[in-house]
Amino acid sequence: MSDLTELYQQVILDHNKKPRNFKVLETATRTQEGYNPLCGDQLKLYLELDGETVKDIAFQGQGCAISKASASMMTTAIKGKTKAEAEVMFDEFHRMVKGELDPEAGENHLGRLKIFAGVREFPARVKCASLSWHTLRAALEGSHDAVSTE
Repeated sequence: MSDLTELYQQVILDHNKKPRNFKVLETATRTQEGYNPLCGDQLKLYLELDGETVKDIAFQGQGCAISKASASMMTTAIKGKTKAEAEVMFDEFHRMVKGELDPEAGENHLGRLKIFAGVREFPARVKCASLSWHTLRAALEGSHDAVSTE
């Protein structure tokens, strides 16, 4: 295993063990639930919008290490972004985990989220990594239907 791969795994395990923004957000203006029936991941996303900006974001739920770490890192990355910026990040993240975007080949807005690029090697885990992102997108759209990866 390369040093970089090992470092990425350590970051994912750290976010799984100590997820950031893992709480009920009392000031949330929108909430959204998401499920991944294949793995059993489920989360509730709390979003506080100030106009077009994500003022605060949090989540609660249970799931595999990749799902929880993805939600944790997503909330850290999205806080303070506009809805348009969040949509761009959703698109880049989704294409990256599906193997359609090489995060090292060009400019993107993924930052530390690039550590999930290895998920493309495990198709069954793509839904785990992208559940929180699909849930965020539905919350930003104001959807009232629960999100399912199926």
